[in-house]
Amino acid sequence: MPHNKIITGIDVGTDKCVTLIASVNNEGSLQVVGVSVVPSRGMRKSQIIDLEKVLETITESLDGAERMAGLEVKSAYVSVSGAHVKSQNSTGVVAVATPNQEITNNDVERVIEAARAISLSSDREIIHVIPKDYKVDSQDGIKDPVGMTGVRLESEAHIITGMSTALRNLEKCIEDLGITVNEFVFSGISAAGVVLSETEKELGVALVDIGAGSTSICAYVEGSLEYSGSIPIGARHITQDIALGCRVSLDTAEKIKVDLSNEKMKTLTPHAGESKADFSKRKKKADTIKLSEYDNSDSDEILSKKTIAEGIMLPRMQEIFGLVGDVLKDQGLLKDIPAGVIITGGGALTLQISEVAKRELNLPARVGEPTKLDGLVKDINSPLYATAIGLLHYGLRHGQVDTVSSFSIGSVFSSFGSIGKLPNKVGSLIKSLLP
Repeated sequence: MPHNKIITGIDVGTDKCVTLIASVNNEGSLQVVGVSVVPSRGMRKSQIIDLEKVLETITESLDGAERMAGLEVKSAYVSVSGAHVKSQNSTGVVAVATPNQEITNNDVERVIEAARAISLSSDREIIHVIPKDYKVDSQDGIKDPVGMTGVRLESEAHIITGMSTALRNLEKCIEDLGITVNEFVFSGISAAGVVLSETEKELGVALVDIGAGSTSICAYVEGSLEYSGSIPIGARHITQDIALGCRVSLDTAEKIKVDLSNEKMKTLTPHAGESKADFSKRKKKADTIKLSEYDNSDSDEILSKKTIAEGIMLPRMQEIFGLVGDVLKDQGLLKDIPAGVIITGGGALTLQISEVAKRELNLPARVGEPTKLDGLVKDINSPLYATAIGLLHYGLRHGQVDTVSSFSIGSVFSSFGSIGKLPNKVGSLIKSLLP
């Protein structure tokens, strides 16, 4: 039976759960072999509020990706986000241990551990310890000190922490399916790895990953991660505003938001020889939405696209970037990110989002597309899936891969999670195999 090296990423968000499985070829590049996107249940503002529903969501997503890939997943990288994620910078100092005073990997590991020793409350734990740079004796700004000579080695590290209960609940959902969590990865770090260029990081840049329930922020200065955090507001809030303002359901509001964003609200110009009256009539018609086209009702209500875009969506987007600006200002980073703001996540597809960001932050802004992948990627090369794609690249950089056997009946049963779900799962599997 052939064996494959694979990496699995599971992005459990407020709006959707994405599972990506990629094989790693001999050249070390990724090819997506399994994709599954299912609506999330049991999540609010990127945190679990109903454990059983989240377990069902992850089961469905993982099952779909495994069947597509024909592989059994043993471990996965899992995204984490939400307002409970916070960061701080810490410094560690050690004496170089070798007699000839040449710095080794062991010295680097010791100084990172020294930087890791921060005071944390009992309800928080460390997610990431990311070295920013090193200082050997009096020389600072060193990126890799191994092989250099010195007596004193100092490191400044960026430390990201999260609530222990939030992490343990998510870990429980994953491990109940027989999957080992390789590592929790902050969604901002994950997305930044496939959206930002090294040049932008060197110049100074902020990544803004707008999810459904929260917005993750990562700011880089001189190539090093300076700040990480989240604000508890996201694209779902725009949808809720449309639902309230237009008195429609959330599903209808989401369809309206997506349609307006895809349409880009182009400015109409008069045709040659067109009268003012005809142009005015055409302009008015182009600005209208028939509610019946979205909710399959007999309603004859007409909505104004301009009113929805400028009166409902715009204020919420201004609020999001106002909060992002407050965070960056509080951290003293606005002057240190001349490359501006790169927006990704599902919210990045919202109408005129980059223009709003430019005006609110007075910085350059653009929508960031994730690194292209090979394989089954027709529908996932989008900012919507930047975090999930980033999980695969994160796993590749950190070298933890599964060696798995091709799909077997045993792997089908192992992916079902709980015995109580077996009859339905087996039934659906058999139906999927029938011609």
